[in-house]
Amino acid sequence: MRKPEAGSSRREVLKKIAASSIVILTGGKMKADTFNTRPVPDAGLKGNINHSACRWCYSSIPLEEFCRGAKEIGLKAVDLTGPDEWPVLKKYGLDSSMCNGAEIDISKGWNDRQYHSALVKNYTEMIPLVAKAGYKNLICLSGNRDGKDDETGLRNCIEGLKQVLGLAEKHGVILVMELLNSKVDHPDYICDRTWWGLELVKRAGSENLKLLYDIYHMQIMEGDIIRTIRDNHQYIAHYHTGGVPGRHEPDDSQELYYPAIMRAIVETGFRGYVAQEFVPFREDKLESLRQAVAICDV
Repeated sequence: MRKPEAGSSRREVLKKIAASSIVILTGGKMKADTFNTRPVPDAGLKGNINHSACRWCYSSIPLEEFCRGAKEIGLKAVDLTGPDEWPVLKKYGLDSSMCNGAEIDISKGWNDRQYHSALVKNYTEMIPLVAKAGYKNLICLSGNRDGKDDETGLRNCIEGLKQVLGLAEKHGVILVMELLNSKVDHPDYICDRTWWGLELVKRAGSENLKLLYDIYHMQIMEGDIIRTIRDNHQYIAHYHTGGVPGRHEPDDSQELYYPAIMRAIVETGFRGYVAQEFVPFREDKLESLRQAVAICDV
């Protein structure tokens, strides 16, 4: 896959991936019944999982309409939102389960010293805003390798993050480093394996730096999802979902069995949020979300 241009949004990159997947899977023609469209019962949620969904996956739906739909489905939060969106979330009684807006770009992160000054400024401004709004998680990104070895990337990340971790501790905000795959979606991203993220968190030595374990990304990079979660759950603050391959609905059209994964998460005692981060193939995006929540509600 061609390397995304600098400044490309996650939504723009994944739209290209989704379009390519449609052509590959259907020969250029998408059938309405390609994916599981069985109706989901209207049963109430069990309450063992705090459900959320990533806003960017539903950007075609106006925020107020999306929040109304999310509330009806039973979501407690919306993921990857910034200060401009928080008042609408609050209007509908929804949390921002993962705040954003301080990062520069997926490819430009803490492992490159040239971005430290801008990132320190951004996070110094954003951390108090997150706390004031009553939220807890703020995403951070390693950035691309750009020729650096693992050790250099780790040292650079720690050097930069330590400049803002004290502020995060003071305000009770957790900086959450996201694990992404470098094989399909984000070529050259350095925090692309669980061991690297764990090493970063352990060396930083702060309870206010943890991992965003993206199940989709880590299935592509290394698999062994359930055992990894059981062995390392204490370092994980947040989870993302997505069907493999293609990052679409987490139903029986893809290779992961999400009920078992969700049960493993619940068994660890996790009380944070699990956010759906898939790109809906179906025309009714909110129905896809409803179905995904039902699948993951164990």
